[in-house]
Amino acid sequence: MADYFTDFMEKLKARNQAQPKFIQAAEEVVGSLIPVLDKHPKYKKAAIMERIVEPERVIMFRVPWEDDKGGYHVNRGFRIEMNSAIGPYKGGLRFHPTVDLGTLKFLAFEQVFKNALTTLPMGGGKGGSDFDPKGKSDAEVMRFCQSFMSELFRHIGPNTDIPAGDIGVGGREIGYMFGMYKKLRNEFTGILTGKGLNWGGSLIRPEATGYGAVYFASEMLETRGETLKDKTALVSASGNVAQYTCEKLLDLGAKPVTLSDSSGYIYDEEGIDREKLAFVMELKNLKRGRIKEYAEKYPKAVYTAVDKKLDYNPLWAHKADTAFPSATENEINAKDAKSLVDNGCYVVSEGANMPTTTEGVKIFLDAGILYGPGKAANAGGVAVSGLEMTQNSLRYGWSREEVDRKLNDIMKSIHRQCHETAAEYGTPGNYVNGANIAGFIKVADTMIDLGLVA
Repeated sequence: MADYFTDFMEKLKARNQAQPKFIQAAEEVVGSLIPVLDKHPKYKKAAIMERIVEPERVIMFRVPWEDDKGGYHVNRGFRIEMNSAIGPYKGGLRFHPTVDLGTLKFLAFEQVFKNALTTLPMGGGKGGSDFDPKGKSDAEVMRFCQSFMSELFRHIGPNTDIPAGDIGVGGREIGYMFGMYKKLRNEFTGILTGKGLNWGGSLIRPEATGYGAVYFASEMLETRGETLKDKTALVSASGNVAQYTCEKLLDLGAKPVTLSDSSGYIYDEEGIDREKLAFVMELKNLKRGRIKEYAEKYPKAVYTAVDKKLDYNPLWAHKADTAFPSATENEINAKDAKSLVDNGCYVVSEGANMPTTTEGVKIFLDAGILYGPGKAANAGGVAVSGLEMTQNSLRYGWSREEVDRKLNDIMKSIHRQCHETAAEYGTPGNYVNGANIAGFIKVADTMIDLGLVA
């Protein structure tokens, strides 16, 4: 079977040149599945691996828009509809200069398995544009979003593909796109998730990814008879996921001490308490300021600017019990992973998608720490997106407490699936294998049930 996987990866790399992130994501999943195909030859016979790495549909389009000075610009828009075996495509839209086909294919591929783990009927997809909303006026962002949706609306629908937000796409962008969709279709349906509460959104949706990552860490610790109380936590980024990771850490008695953005990071040894977190939320969500302003407000905190000459991130070199990478892919490399382990970190719960390199993951697994990969640990966001879809279908809204309880229950279920599956296939405690195998089996079995069309 090892020869089959070697040959499979060689062909995949040849067909997807210049897409290293997609290859990295696929290689991680493939590496987990050798015992699965040994035990269940039906997957090889049905060519599930060959089918599951190919998107069902790739949509690429131009997005022309006008700036406030009357200048014309053209960006690229994408939607990767990866797999709809267990439900309509579900996954975020990312607006960032780094967006390209390979990045979105990696994200869509991860989304397939993540969504399968939630227990909700959702397939996997991802989309976005190389448009950068930073530095743009609200009017410019609105014109871009309306242009983007004027093409995307042809390919999505409440029973086909339901996008959400991601990096660069928050409540403002979702609102502009939803308004354009409603105008073009002349209907009010839950076509996007992450909506405002007044027009179909769900309570706890903004908090869900961060809360879920903390709930997953709590479940991992429980396997060792521990809790998050009095644990020190390193958190990267300072956007939605990082903010609500800090909030839930405080709820459970832990002490977050770092936050970051693209310019640098702050380290507050005394801890980021609720007052300081409220300052960060206002700074980032309303003023759209930089994290260095935190150190100006709280002089005991230390701000360190990004040094592009470094081949590691000093944020991960501080002594801590837990880490919550919440920024972007490959933000933790091998040196960072070693720093974390050497400085006493024994719980890593990923709030971002694939934030640890292949070499970094190996260091975590070899050290035997509690390591929750993104497709499991950060599934809380899409889980509550699924709950938002349900509420839209019912024309009904659940209370904050009810949604939070459902989210916690889903994260417990995801943890249980990963933990039990890892043990079943001979790698107890390996949440990477557990998540990959559990998600794969659910999707693969459904693809076989549906025939060669899936």
